[in-house]
Amino acid sequence: MPLTASDIAAAPFRRVTDCIRLHAEQAPQRPALRDASTTLDYAGLDAHMDRIAAALVHAELPPGAAIAICAQASVDYAAVFLGALRAGVAVAPLAPGSTAQSLRRMVDNAQATLLFVDAAGFEALQRQAPEGVTLIGIGPPPAAEGLQTLEDWLAAAPAADPVALAQRQPAEDAPFNIIYSSGTTGEPKGIVQSHAMRWAHVQRGQSYGYGPETVTLLSTPLYSNTTLVVFFPTLAYGGCVLLMPKFEAGAWLRLAEAHGVTHTMLVPVQYQRLLAHPDFDRTDLGRFHIKFCTSAPFSAALKAEALARWPGGLVEFYGMTEGGGTCLLEAHLHPDKLHTVGRPAPGSDIRLIDEEGRELPPGTVGVAGEVVGRSGGMMTGYHRQPEKTREAEWFSAEGLRFIRTGDVGRFDADGFLTLADRKKDLVISGGFNIYPSDLEAVLREHPGVADAAVVGVPSEQWGETPVAFVVRSAQAGAITPEALLAWANARLGKTQRLSAVQWLDELPRSAIGKVLKRELRDAWDARAGTQ
Repeated sequence: MPLTASDIAAAPFRRVTDCIRLHAEQAPQRPALRDASTTLDYAGLDAHMDRIAAALVHAELPPGAAIAICAQASVDYAAVFLGALRAGVAVAPLAPGSTAQSLRRMVDNAQATLLFVDAAGFEALQRQAPEGVTLIGIGPPPAAEGLQTLEDWLAAAPAADPVALAQRQPAEDAPFNIIYSSGTTGEPKGIVQSHAMRWAHVQRGQSYGYGPETVTLLSTPLYSNTTLVVFFPTLAYGGCVLLMPKFEAGAWLRLAEAHGVTHTMLVPVQYQRLLAHPDFDRTDLGRFHIKFCTSAPFSAALKAEALARWPGGLVEFYGMTEGGGTCLLEAHLHPDKLHTVGRPAPGSDIRLIDEEGRELPPGTVGVAGEVVGRSGGMMTGYHRQPEKTREAEWFSAEGLRFIRTGDVGRFDADGFLTLADRKKDLVISGGFNIYPSDLEAVLREHPGVADAAVVGVPSEQWGETPVAFVVRSAQAGAITPEALLAWANARLGKTQRLSAVQWLDELPRSAIGKVLKRELRDAWDARAGTQ
């Protein structure tokens, strides 16, 4: 009998790699993975995973050890990730956009002795392997010159031994992957996610129509949890993942139409660029079942536009790579709650705490506090950083472990959560708390504003004061920063008023669309230092 969504829902725990094995036995020729140059069906993917797992065993990696991957998304990348899991080996996916120094620190923290790279990853490492680490080249041409290729590495290993691989299968609490934080707030930390945590993400997918007919287009990177929360459920339910190594709106629309895409994960800036593309309304997106969004603030206006112009449902996830609780906004079912991130997902316990770490009473409405969460999907901890792990934890009066988000939010009377801001982004000016998101929302009401970010900068008079960095829209005309400042301050409260507006061509963002506010603060400080 085929593996069904009901089977997945009923299973307390399965390994994603076992689901792929079953699909390979039941529907061997069904497409599983595609990139621009390669397609693997389930039989081919399963066999490739076995070869990779056998090579890792031959390389004497013990169960629970980690490999690292630094590359753009490709079929090779996905197969190496999945093959490592079959060998009971964890994966540390790393961002090619990181500095060579940061990459070396992450590889060292993961204690990886094998690092799989494409040309972009090799260049990021300045074409030098970290000490004690073997580099293996993956990905479509152009490959990284001078490296042992994946095929050569695999050819040197014996064939897979099914009995030996079966003995290495990981337990629920074994490490699945080590996801390194984006580094937007400092040195990245290795977030250890277990097989049980990933299975919880897969089971959550039963509500969103995954199955053998699913075609998921992914243009966010495979080193990001944003991508993986959709990547693994698609394969566990027997669908096909279409990998796009670099997002470009026109190419994305062409792929979506050509392949009859049904599911995707996009960050808000990608929704913005797709909806603004001149080909959007001419593209047939009629097969879409669900579109997901996470990782960055998603404005109510942009959600409303996506609902109005794009077939299928729209679901926003709010949560952290570290896990804990998740909130879900099924925007197509709650069009009056687009300003929120939804209600706690089934199995998630979301609470608010004050600045002293005391829990706000259950049912508190309209009072802001730091969001903490608990669920079946929680990180084991930060890899080899016990002190950082303790800082991320909060324990309730009942002794239950929660993960601190660092976000400030408030519940409404219907139990929907509205986010105010990151706790670290809170501006305290003259003793008053100012939430930058409130100011950004006002700025975006002006027709001349395409995007905006507000940060706190030092002020002799107030301690801190808010300043705005603004990207002008096509309707901006001749408006000056001074005129926009006056317009915004006329609509803000006395304690919220901006002290300056600065034009930017675009806001600095991470690969998954988060505004890098630290870079904005640094740029302002550098500018102030030269005046």
